[in-house]
Amino acid sequence: MAPFLETVKSFADVDVTEDGVNTLAFLEAAEGVVKLFKLLENPAFAPVVSDLEGNITKVRTRYNTHSTQSATLELLLFNERSEKKQTATEGLMWLLRGLAFTYKALHAAQADAKVELSKAFTSGYEATLKHYHNFVVKGVFALAMKACPYRKNFYDKLASDPAGGPEVPREKLDVELNKWLAGLEKILQRMKKVYEEKKCGEVRF
Repeated sequence: MAPFLETVKSFADVDVTEDGVNTLAFLEAAEGVVKLFKLLENPAFAPVVSDLEGNITKVRTRYNTHSTQSATLELLLFNERSEKKQTATEGLMWLLRGLAFTYKALHAAQADAKVELSKAFTSGYEATLKHYHNFVVKGVFALAMKACPYRKNFYDKLASDPAGGPEVPREKLDVELNKWLAGLEKILQRMKKVYEEKKCGEVRF
């Protein structure tokens, strides 16, 4: 095995061309976010994991049945517009919202070496997903934020090799995580604009 960021696809490695965001590569990187939340080992994040997995499945199902028409996220949205039920379009919207939450939280953690994860994830939630949630769901997320692991424990897990190999130096971890975040930010900014222009929904970011 290897340290966490070496076991998942980085958003920095997702192809983004004039034609759009490569769908399969994007989904692979999004699955890495699911693994990231599982790394937190926080049962309170189960609804987040379930939501991410469910929306990844919706987009992947569309790709599997309409691969040529869904090679990029933009193509997928365009080709599903004529259909009465736009399951993948809605699933992708919620997936992007969940990724925006993740980005905001981890970006806050990277920007301030002293901030604890509970505070970083709370600020990320308030800037993104909170707007769309009812009172009950807000309570679930509030519980999850409070149950975040300590910052040091989380970063130690990111740097460690479960197989007992050498730990990644913190400087290298920061470089890789920042590249991961920059790649995700690029995709989120692009897709937020696409959703607004096509009037497919809103992605707060």
